[in-house]
Amino acid sequence: MRKLPLTFYARPALEVARDLLGTLLVVDGVSGRRVGRVVEVEAYLGEHDLACHASKGLTPRTEVMFGPAGRAYVYLIYGMHHCFNVVTDAEGVGAAVLVRAVEPVEGLSPGERTDGPGRLCRVLGLNLNHNRQRLDSEGLHLLPGAPVPEAAVARGPRIGVEYAGAWAAEPFRLWIRDSGHVSRFVSRAPRRRP
Repeated sequence: MRKLPLTFYARPALEVARDLLGTLLVVDGVSGRRVGRVVEVEAYLGEHDLACHASKGLTPRTEVMFGPAGRAYVYLIYGMHHCFNVVTDAEGVGAAVLVRAVEPVEGLSPGERTDGPGRLCRVLGLNLNHNRQRLDSEGLHLLPGAPVPEAAVARGPRIGVEYAGAWAAEPFRLWIRDSGHVSRFVSRAPRRRP
């Protein structure tokens, strides 16, 4: 199978996010080849999107987001969990798509938990050493997968971006509806008692 070309990523983040569903994320490293089918993503559109890291402007951390497209943006949250993103759009836009969950395909046990960006990075072996890496490299790339019909795609608000005001409610999280490997969204709102 041929790797997705870098031109695949040089489009608006929402388009790339939709087309990433069903692709195969391949990490080939010291622990061997590990492959997961992408089943959940979140799009971050650029500096105007207040949930996007690029909304804070160009910093040493966000510099990779501003292009070129087709690079990995890997960062650490809470000082312990890595998150893997693909840089998208035209150079200078500051957009990316967070890969939130994959289904194990190769090199992973079928029951391995790969729901959530921290878990998938741990299981696939993705870390800060992958930051800025080209997504057509031997050690890190995506392959085309079986197309996902539109009827199988669900959309909703992104997780953990409540601070972004109205941007938090935008339906920029996409997932394969029937996958058992997607993140579970837990509302932070208090439960109502009868």
